[in-house]
Amino acid sequence: MNKMSHVMSQEVAHHAALDARMVAAVRDIKLLALASWPADKEAGFLANYARGCVKLPQIEYPKLDFSEARSELDAIAQAADPHHPLGHYVADSARSWGVAAALCEALGTPAVTQYSIQLFGHPGMALPGDGPTTLEAAHHFISIADELDHELMSPAEHVTISATALQLQLQRELDDYFDGRVIEVELDPDLIAKAAAGATRIRLRHGAAFSDYDRHQLLQHEAFVHSLTALNGREQPVLPSLALSSPRVTVTQEGLATFAEQITGSIDIGRMKRISLRIEAVAKALDGADFVEVFRFFLAAGQSPEDSFASAQRVFRGVPTDGGSAFTKDTVYLRGLVCVHTFFRWALHQQKLQMCRYLFAGKMTLGDVQRFEPLFVQGIIKPARWLPHWIARANGLAGMLAFSLFANKIRLASIAEDSFGEL
Repeated sequence: MNKMSHVMSQEVAHHAALDARMVAAVRDIKLLALASWPADKEAGFLANYARGCVKLPQIEYPKLDFSEARSELDAIAQAADPHHPLGHYVADSARSWGVAAALCEALGTPAVTQYSIQLFGHPGMALPGDGPTTLEAAHHFISIADELDHELMSPAEHVTISATALQLQLQRELDDYFDGRVIEVELDPDLIAKAAAGATRIRLRHGAAFSDYDRHQLLQHEAFVHSLTALNGREQPVLPSLALSSPRVTVTQEGLATFAEQITGSIDIGRMKRISLRIEAVAKALDGADFVEVFRFFLAAGQSPEDSFASAQRVFRGVPTDGGSAFTKDTVYLRGLVCVHTFFRWALHQQKLQMCRYLFAGKMTLGDVQRFEPLFVQGIIKPARWLPHWIARANGLAGMLAFSLFANKIRLASIAEDSFGEL
C-alpha cells in the first residue's frame, strides 16, 4: 500500500467511525413521527365541523430533551474534515440532525417554524436557474389544473380501489420485482397520510380510497425511490447513515421520487395540483391563516373533508394551530422536482449519466453525489444494488432528457396561434 492510499484509508476509517456515531446519536430523532398528529383528531374535528361547531384542534406534543444527542452531533461535525467528501457529508448531516433535534424539543411552539424553514425552505424560495419562486410555480400548476376540461379524463381515472385491494396489488408487484418478499405492504388504521414508506415496509391508510394513478405513484415514489434508496443505503460499508432519511436530503429525495412519477407517466395534473395547493397553504399559514382557514381553503379547492383535514394537518405539524406558523416540508416537492430534473439534464449534457444511478445508492443530496463521484469510482461507496426500471434502461432515459434539452430551446411565447396551419 503506497503512502497516498494509506492516508486515504485513514481518512475513510475516521469518517466511517464518525458516521457510525451519528447513526447511534440520531436513533430517537424521528422528526415526522414526533410532529404528526394522533389519528383520532380527524373524526372529532369533522364531526364538530359538520354540526357547525368550529374549533381549532389542540395537539399535545411530548416534552423532549435531545441535549446529549445535540452535543454528540456538534462533536461529530467538529471532528469531520470539511475538505474531504466524506467529511463534508458527515458534518452537514450532523448539523442537519442537530436542527431536527432542536425542532423536536420545540414542538408545539412557534419556534418550530424557523427550524422547519432551515431544514426544508419556504414558499418564497427561487427555483434553480433564477427561475420563479416555489409559490409562483405552485400557482402555475393550480391554474392549469383548474382550466383542464375534466371531461377529457377517461372513465378509468374516476374509478377508485380500496386500500385492501391496493395492498394486494402493490405486494404482488414488489414481490415480482425482488423475486421474493423484501418489502411488506401493510394497512395502518392510525396513519393520517395515505401512505408512508420505510426500507422494508410500506404502510397504507386503512379505509382510504385510491385511484389507478395513486397505485402507480405509490409504486414509483414510495417503493422504487424511498424504499430502494434506504435498502441500498443499508448495503454501504462506509456510510451506514445513507440508509436514513436525514432532513438535509429531503429536497433531493422528494424531488427524485416526484421525478420518478413524472418520467414513468405515474403523475397526473390532479396530483400536481394537490402538491401545489399544499405549498400555497403553507404560505397562507405563514401569513396568519389558522387551521380552520387552511382547512376551508382545501375544501374550496375541491378536496373532500377527510382529504382537506389531512392536507391541513400536514401544514400544522408541530406548530400552533392559531396562524402565523407552519411546518414547511411540503414546499420541497416542486422545488425538488425542478432541481432533480435540472440535474439529470446537466448529467446528460456533461456525459455523466452514471451519476443519476449513483443517486440511488443511498439517501443523499445532489451536491453529495457530485462530491462522491471519485469515491464511487474507487469502490469506497458501492453503487446501488437495486434500481427502478426507468433508470436501469439508460437509453430510454437519455432519449427523454435529450428531447427535453432541445425542446426547452423553443419559446412558446413566440409561437402564434396559426403556427401549426401548414404542418
